[in-house]
Amino acid sequence: MGEDDEPQIDEELTLMKKEQLDLQDDVTWTPGLKMSNDKRMCDKDADSSGQTQQSLSELRLHRLGIQGHVSRGFEAVGEAFAENFIRRGELGGACCIFHHSEKVVDLWGGIRNKQSGEPWEKDTMVVVHSATKGLAAMTLAIAHSRGWLDYEERVCTYWPEFSQNGKERITVRQLLAHQAGLFAINEPVDRSIVADLDRLAVVLARQKPAWEPGTRQAYHALSLGFYENELLRRVDPEHRSLGQFFQDEIASRLREDVYIRLREAIPNWRLATLAPPRFIEILSGFGLRFMLVAMYPRSNIYRALSVNPGTRIYEDKERIYARNLEVASGGGVGTARGIAHAYSVFATSGRELGLRKETLDLLAAPATPPARGFYDECMKVDGVKFSLGFMKPGPVWKFGSSASFGSPGAGGSLGFADPAAGVGYAYVTSRMGTRLTGDPRELALRDALYSVIAASSESRGKQAH
Repeated sequence: MGEDDEPQIDEELTLMKKEQLDLQDDVTWTPGLKMSNDKRMCDKDADSSGQTQQSLSELRLHRLGIQGHVSRGFEAVGEAFAENFIRRGELGGACCIFHHSEKVVDLWGGIRNKQSGEPWEKDTMVVVHSATKGLAAMTLAIAHSRGWLDYEERVCTYWPEFSQNGKERITVRQLLAHQAGLFAINEPVDRSIVADLDRLAVVLARQKPAWEPGTRQAYHALSLGFYENELLRRVDPEHRSLGQFFQDEIASRLREDVYIRLREAIPNWRLATLAPPRFIEILSGFGLRFMLVAMYPRSNIYRALSVNPGTRIYEDKERIYARNLEVASGGGVGTARGIAHAYSVFATSGRELGLRKETLDLLAAPATPPARGFYDECMKVDGVKFSLGFMKPGPVWKFGSSASFGSPGAGGSLGFADPAAGVGYAYVTSRMGTRLTGDPRELALRDALYSVIAASSESRGKQAH
């Protein structure tokens, strides 16, 4: 299908949306009630005549076919979500926010599959690319809380074979902060090796760092998750893979649909496909310089992203996403609700997952730079900060408070915890964006959220005086 077909597809999608809205016109929206069709209805307020009227926010959500729930006081986030479809080219997606452990926003809408026009539903899941890194880091945080893992210890203490080829002094902290010089894998790695964790571990153990570990930062786009997986297998008394551990200890405990190892039983109809951007959009979003570097086979970013095994390793032509394959740096699949719920636990007490305060304090602490600072040798930008497997706010990527930690994903997805504000947040989409430092759709939602929090804090301050 070529670019000439795009206008026709967009017209068809517009017609499909209109037909869906026409069917919804006779639906009555009532305060906070959940109807049998699983739609959560918006609140109504009585006017001076005693009749009920919907707010502009509620009407927009209704008219656009957006479903879900927005708590009182957080209507601005609902408005921003609607505006994403009206002004910012959203195709389909979801946003969920927990505030002090309460789910205050849970919205979804649009199209999950551009070619078929199938709608995004309550339990639709989508791949979140590098937002998976935050989910993977959660498993190691739990291992730390259980006393299995020390962030300051050398990796080879837990994984003796790792000490080959100059890696004997690399600490867990350095590895998780992209400071180990292991951003690329030199040996051939295909899906069969990724699926065989024992074989993969042998390849990883043989890899030689690109430079002295701890001196520079380089984004371990895919390799980080593979190293994390083997590290967790070594410290877990049951020797579970990272994907299995995440399922057992996080997703299942929270009863949420998030997977680092997608189960065989998950049907295709629950999965959203990703609509890729046009070349001109990629060029405009990423910039010519970055594109040229990313396409050069000897560049750091090409070697980190495009080969051994390459970022598309999770794809499956018949089943959308591969089943029973673990790509802990880029193959996670889930709902915004599930991701936000997990981050909410990390943003608050951590009690549901057995997290210790000591662990949570370390995650909230500032990132520790390598000897040459936070200039990233893969992304060729200064100021990107990583700590303990998560991204931290910095001059390039600003999100939440200084205590926040999370991970963005290529295309626009983002999940993070903000302990200072008590926020667990996630946004996912079926249309790939092209911004390296914050997708406009996600940024609009986040800005709306923090404007609400700021206004609430100001109001409480005035009342206190």
